[in-house]
Amino acid sequence: MRGYTMSKEQYLARLKRIEGQVRGLQRMIDEDTYCIDVLQQIAAVNGALRNVAIGLLDEHVGHCVADAAAAGDQERAREMVNEATQAIARLVKS
Repeated sequence: MRGYTMSKEQYLARLKRIEGQVRGLQRMIDEDTYCIDVLQQIAAVNGALRNVAIGLLDEHVGHCVADAAAAGDQERAREMVNEATQAIARLVKS
């Protein structure tokens, strides 16, 4: 079971909201909306996606890593921490 399973509906609702925001961006471009307004909406979408990513990382560490450590599987816990570190590095780059 994935760590986010408990909040799956919340994540899906957030992603659907983001999907709506992206559709709004498409509409803004189609309607020749002022570029600064489009950029502001892009920043909002990026922030919303970043919040989803942070939530998933938090749950990964709080559930997946913690469960592996509690089970005494230190090697798997270290692997999971490394995966989280790599995911954070990718998020920081974007």
